[in-house]
Amino acid sequence: MTNHSETTGSSENGDIPGPVKPGRTARTRYDGPGDEHQVTLRTPAELADALPYLLGYRPEDSIVLAALRDRGGRGRFGGRARLGIPANADDWTGAAGQLVHGLVTGSERRGVRPEQMVAYLCQEPARGETGREVMERLRPLAQKLRVECGALDVPVVEALCISAGRFWSYCCDEEACCPAEGVPMGMPGTSVLAAAATYAGIQVRGSLSELRARLLPRENAAALDQEAALDAAAVTVVSRILDDAGRSEVAEETLDLARRVMRRLTDAPPVSGVPAEDLRDDQLLGHDEAAALILGLQDRTTRDRAAEWMEGDEAGPALRLWRALARRCVRSYGEHAAAPLTLAGWVAWSVGDELEAREALAMALGADPDYLFARLLHQACNEGLDPESVRRCLRAERGGRGGGGDDATGGGEQADGPAQRRPAEPWSAPQGSPGRRRRTRSGVPADGAPRRARAQGREPGARIGRPRTPAGGERPGGVRPARTRSHVSGAQATVRKETCAEGAGAGERATEGGEERA
Repeated sequence: MTNHSETTGSSENGDIPGPVKPGRTARTRYDGPGDEHQVTLRTPAELADALPYLLGYRPEDSIVLAALRDRGGRGRFGGRARLGIPANADDWTGAAGQLVHGLVTGSERRGVRPEQMVAYLCQEPARGETGREVMERLRPLAQKLRVECGALDVPVVEALCISAGRFWSYCCDEEACCPAEGVPMGMPGTSVLAAAATYAGIQVRGSLSELRARLLPRENAAALDQEAALDAAAVTVVSRILDDAGRSEVAEETLDLARRVMRRLTDAPPVSGVPAEDLRDDQLLGHDEAAALILGLQDRTTRDRAAEWMEGDEAGPALRLWRALARRCVRSYGEHAAAPLTLAGWVAWSVGDELEAREALAMALGADPDYLFARLLHQACNEGLDPESVRRCLRAERGGRGGGGDDATGGGEQADGPAQRRPAEPWSAPQGSPGRRRRTRSGVPADGAPRRARAQGREPGARIGRPRTPAGGERPGGVRPARTRSHVSGAQATVRKETCAEGAGAGERATEGGEERA
């Protein structure tokens, strides 16, 4: 199964301004309800404390670059870029060059070339390793970053290693401020910068792994039941989508079911905490319902119509549904997560949550690197484009169908009745590792269900496989993966036009704030 986290996306979190002076002195400005507030960052400790507020989360196993630039005689933090630290040291040179070049050239396209750079290396010790040993092991990587920045005439004014609750400076060896044993990090949320960020409404959303966990498939005992439901649904859904008449019927059934589930999510009582919220949503979605939705969304036109639920009262329940469906793309159905992950990323971007948008879209590309809609949205989000142009396109398509009654959370058809509101097979909470079904040599489970009877293909177009007919003329229950081609949707064309207008090709991936896993 595809691991969604193998390819990660941009972690830039906008442009948090901050005046900077040469050396290790920086001031960050926050505009609040009252007068302008400035926070002066003069020491490595203050720069280390600033990192979560520059990104919006606490990075793990990461190289982070923060650009510094001058504006009107006052320095500011510019773009930020994050990249996972490659496990193989032989890849460090390429990773450093990719990250530095992407951030600098991306900034140049916007006319704000960095003048200085702050580099961070964040990694927790392995078993039996100390934080200081991590710092020494990563020292060659820090030097490669400094060399790559120097080659582009952008000096690194500070390079920090953060590990095991301490930080070390690669640029300062003064025992008074940067002792050999490192300096303990302050308690999160207790610094002056934390207070200023809170006052300005800037959130630090925990770690990146916690954000991804909301979108990763649940590998627990219930995954076997979900995979069986997907196997069973694929036998009928795929063949119907391959038929022109059946395709439109499946589209309407998929969208109607999605509306009913979204209303169910909207009516659910609130709970406290993100894990509890996700568990509640999982329990409100049956295995058969999830299977029908996942397979139905593999059709591009159906997915584009679902993408119209991206604002107002529809956005919240839609995002919850797409997250829940991504968590159901278990085991052999990992590639199918590209559709719900792309929808989750699109809705998050549309409502202004660029951090979740970038991660969801990058995970979609991890599930299927050729998924065009995810690739275009990911690049557009990295380029800082306004999603309103895509929203206008989707509104126009919805209006052209007379979609005023196509409300996913109210109006239109009646809400679930008592029999519909209770899922027959609620998704179970994690209960340990799943078992394995016995399969025959032909790849079909012993119970006769097809192993991977699923709609598969590449964007643009429907991810649909065609039934394979052996020489004897008998059709098995599964489908043969096949690539299909069709026109690009209006939403995709709009994103492509906007990204090209920024001077970036559709395949370009190293951008300001961009991130690639080496």
